Amino acid sequence: MTAPFLSLAQIRNRLILTARAILRDHRPGPDGRCPICRTAGCRVATAARNVLRTAEGVQLRGTATEPTTPDPDDPQQAR
Repeated sequence: MTAPFLSLAQIRNRLILTARAILRDHRPGPDGRCPICRTAGCRVATAARNVLRTAEGVQLRGTATEPTTPDPDDPQQAR
């Protein structure tokens, strides 16, 4: 399936799975260096960690809680 046919939850899950796979490949060896990049501070692993942190921290639209009182400054909520 391609992106236009995926829900936001499916896209988020694919990002998480991809970031986890990248972290498995770029896990530092016994010398502390990435086996692929050959550097001590692997930028790819850092980016994958940031994607995981962001994707897992974002609440999906369906699980977000609604505000208890309507905001008078929001014309859609004030009725």
